[in-house]
Amino acid sequence: MYRPVLDAVAGSLTITALVAMLPLLTLFVLLGVLRLAAWKAALVSLAVSLVVAVAAYSMPVGKAVSSGLEGAAFGFFPILWIVINAIWLYNMTVETGHFDVLRRSFAKVSDDQRIQAVIIAFCFGALLEALAGFGTPVAITSVMLIALGFRPMKAAVVALVANTAPVAFGALAVPITTLATVSGQSEHHLAQIVGRQTPLLGVFVPMALVYIVDKGKGVRATLPATLVCGVAFALAQFATSNFLSTQLTDIVAALVGALAVVLLLRVWQPATAYVETETDDDLVGARSGGSARAAARGGATGAGGHRTRDHRHDEPVPTTTAGDLASRDANRTDSTADVVRAYAPYLIIIALFIVAQLPGVKDLLDAPSKAFHWPGLDGLKTASGKDSTLPVFKLNWLNAAGTLMLIAGLLTIPAIGISPRKALTAYGATYRQLASAILTVMAVLGLAYVMNASGQTASLGSWMAGAGAAFAVLSPILGWLGVAVTGSDTSSNSLFGALQVSAAKDVGLSPALMAAANSSGGVLGKMISPQNLAIAAAAVGLSGREGDLFRRVVGWSLGFLAFMCVLVYLQSTSGLGWMLP
Repeated sequence: MYRPVLDAVAGSLTITALVAMLPLLTLFVLLGVLRLAAWKAALVSLAVSLVVAVAAYSMPVGKAVSSGLEGAAFGFFPILWIVINAIWLYNMTVETGHFDVLRRSFAKVSDDQRIQAVIIAFCFGALLEALAGFGTPVAITSVMLIALGFRPMKAAVVALVANTAPVAFGALAVPITTLATVSGQSEHHLAQIVGRQTPLLGVFVPMALVYIVDKGKGVRATLPATLVCGVAFALAQFATSNFLSTQLTDIVAALVGALAVVLLLRVWQPATAYVETETDDDLVGARSGGSARAAARGGATGAGGHRTRDHRHDEPVPTTTAGDLASRDANRTDSTADVVRAYAPYLIIIALFIVAQLPGVKDLLDAPSKAFHWPGLDGLKTASGKDSTLPVFKLNWLNAAGTLMLIAGLLTIPAIGISPRKALTAYGATYRQLASAILTVMAVLGLAYVMNASGQTASLGSWMAGAGAAFAVLSPILGWLGVAVTGSDTSSNSLFGALQVSAAKDVGLSPALMAAANSSGGVLGKMISPQNLAIAAAAVGLSGREGDLFRRVVGWSLGFLAFMCVLVYLQSTSGLGWMLP
C-alpha cells in the first residue's frame, strides 16, 4: 500500500511544496529559458518527478514507474488518438486539393489576414474545440492560417492564444461534467458560473489575435469586427450555458460568433486590408488594396509550396509566394460541388459528434467500454486514505472522440474522392509528422500521473489552499497550473476539483465558485502546456522550436490569468457577487 504524506519533507508542507515544484520548474526553465525541444524537456522533467516521488515522498520505485506508464498510455489514448485522426483527416484534404478550395472560400469572406485570424482561429477553432478538443483546434487552424499566408510561428501563436475562452466547454463540455463528478457540485450550477466568467475572456481574445497579427494599429482598424465577434460569442456562450445546454455551449457560441462577423462584413470592411509581404519578419506586415492580397505567402505543404529556410529567423519559409497563389487562384473557379466537398469533412464531424450524443446512440457506443486496473498500482491511496481512482484505466474505445474522428475520416474518403491507398499513405505520414509531439504528450502525461499518484500535486494544492480568504485569488492559478502540466482542463479539474471545494469550505468561500474558477483559470494554461506547444509546433513544421513558442505566448497566458484572478476575487465579494447565479 502507498498513501502520500503531504508534508513528507521535514514535516513541513511549505518545504514539501517547494520540492514538489521541481518537476514543473524544470519543465518551464528547459522550455522557456534554455529553449530545449519539448520532447527532451518533457523526458527530463519526467525523470525529475520520478526522483522526487521516490526520494522525497518515499513512493516505491515500481509504483512510481507504473504510474508514469499509465500516464503515457492515457496521453496516447484518448488524447493523441483525437489529434492524430484529426490531422489525418486534414492531410487527406491537402492531398486531394480540397483544402485549397476551403482556403479560397475563407479568403472570399475577407482578404484581410486580421479578420481571417478571428474567423478561423477563434470561431472555427471554437467549433473544433466544442467537438473534439484536446489540441485538435490548434493543430488544424494553425495550418489553415499558414495556407492563407501566415508565417508558421505567427500562425501557431495565433492558434494557441485563440484556444482559451472555448476550452472550459470543449469536447462537448467534458471538463464541466468531470468537475461536477469530482467536486460533488451540480453540473448545471457549475456551467452557469463558468458561463459568467469565460465569456468575458471571449470579448477580448479576438482583439488579442489581431494585436498578434498587426499590433495596436490593427486592433484600432478592426475594432468593429473584433467587438461584434467577441460580444456575440460571449452572449451566446453565457445564454447557452445558463439557459439551454451545457454540452452545446461552444457549438452555439462558435456559430453565432462567426455568423455575426460574416454579416458585419457585408456592410463594413476595414479601411485597408492587411497581408504580410514576402520580406516581412514574423510580426511585420504590409497593407495594400487589391483582392489578390488575400493569398499572401502560401505556407503549409497543403498550400502547394515547398519550404526553404529563412536564415534571419531560422524558420521554414514556403517558396510559394503571394504572387504565386494569387496567379494560381485567379485561374480557378470553384464549383458549388467543389466547395461542398471541401466543407464535407467538417460537416461530417459535426453531424457524427451530434448523433453520438443522442441518448440511444450514446448508450450503444458506451456498451463496449472497458475499465481495468493498471498493473503495479495495487493499494494506491489518496492523501486522505481513500482508494485512488488513478489505477482504473478506462478504455472507452468506441465512444472516444478520437474514434469518432477516425470514423469521420473514413466517411470523408468517399466524400472527397481520395483513393483508399492514398488515404492509408496519409495516415502513416501523419504519425511521422507528429512523432515528436506524440513523445512529448506521453512524457508530460506520465509526469502528471507521477505527480498526482505520489502526492506532489496534492502538496502544491494544499499549500496554496492555506492562503485563507486570499485563496479566491489563487484558485484560478491552481487550475492554470493543472492545465499547464497536463494540457487538459478535464485533467486539471480531476486533479484539483475536490481540493478547491474542500479549501473553499475551510475558508468560508463558495465551493461552487472555487470549483468553477479551477476550470476558468485552467483554460489560460492551455496555450503554455507542453503538449499543446508540441502539437502546434509539429503541425506548422517547427518541431524543436517549442521554447520559442512558449516565450511568445506566456505573456498572454499570464495577462489573461491575472484578469481571471481579479474577476474571481471580486465575484467572491459583494463587488461582483451579483454576477453569480
